[in-house]
Amino acid sequence: MIGRTLGGYFFRRYAVITAWNFVGIAALVFVVTFTEIAGRFGDLPGYSAQWALGLAALQMPFIMQQVVPFIGLIAAMATLISLNRKYELVVARAAGISAWQFLTPIALGAFVFGLFAVLVLNPVAATAFAKAQAVEAQVRGAKSRAGENKERWIKQRTDAGETVIGAAATLDGGTELVRPVFIVIDDSGNIVERLDAARAWLREGYWELRQVTRRRGNNAPERLESASVETNLEPEFVSQQLTQPEAVSIFDLPSKIEVARSFGFRANDFAMHFHSLITLPPLLVAMTLIAATVSMRFARMGLPVTVILGGIVAGFLLYVVSVLVKAFGSAGLVPPFVAAWMPVMVALFYGITFLLFKEDG
Repeated sequence: MIGRTLGGYFFRRYAVITAWNFVGIAALVFVVTFTEIAGRFGDLPGYSAQWALGLAALQMPFIMQQVVPFIGLIAAMATLISLNRKYELVVARAAGISAWQFLTPIALGAFVFGLFAVLVLNPVAATAFAKAQAVEAQVRGAKSRAGENKERWIKQRTDAGETVIGAAATLDGGTELVRPVFIVIDDSGNIVERLDAARAWLREGYWELRQVTRRRGNNAPERLESASVETNLEPEFVSQQLTQPEAVSIFDLPSKIEVARSFGFRANDFAMHFHSLITLPPLLVAMTLIAATVSMRFARMGLPVTVILGGIVAGFLLYVVSVLVKAFGSAGLVPPFVAAWMPVMVALFYGITFLLFKEDG
């Protein structure tokens, strides 16, 4: 049985390597994101270097959340390779400690890293993602290029007719829309008018629009300081339809799913995102086992590059399969619970089976 001192040493080695990888990749992501933002929005009137730095900082937590599985894989491989090169695993094996015992603190470190990503990084990323959408939409304004429009749409029907509503982002639980578009349709199916606004707020029984451009038929666009559109929508419904799952933290997702189902929706997007977050800690443990399959073999001059690349490719394939199955779950082809857990369980069984064959014959 591995002692507390040796187990704590392995755990600390993994934690330090993971922290350095996280900080290094975060710095790289920040620089790349800032460069990309400067290239996309540098010619807009509201652009400034300070604004680009702020937007890059807001987008960074969301991107880091996406690369957490790769950080876990690289950290596990780096930890095992460094322990091998310093003969520490050789000494541990000579002392009668099996691979399962010295992998336990490293797998525990991966699980703790997953909990950090879910309970700390995710709420920060969700809040920052929502703010980044609003800031980007506000500065981009009407000059968004083709392919950059990310509006989501809902439809409402009142006594005045039918209105299709889209927005670049939602704030305050669905009561505020950023760069909304209101398309009013009459009973005959003809478009009566289109209202493009800078912001819109959901009031009791109507939408309040500010800085509006109104278009009616072939008439020239009309600039209005404010306008109103009748509505019977509730904030929860608007938020459910227009909010992206990535903009909701794990603590708010269960209530979002419950509200969606109360409106008769299946809420596959929100449910899939929730289960994906829940499975992140065991996914990192699976990544650790995959890393162990290629990193524990002792080599006097270091492991061959092909072996290391093999572990990275295996982790990448696991990530690709997870994303693919997640798309099936979001589309309703596979239950979200099954779609989230199936790749994790397959990877865990693969790693355990390989290590059983390699270590225990």
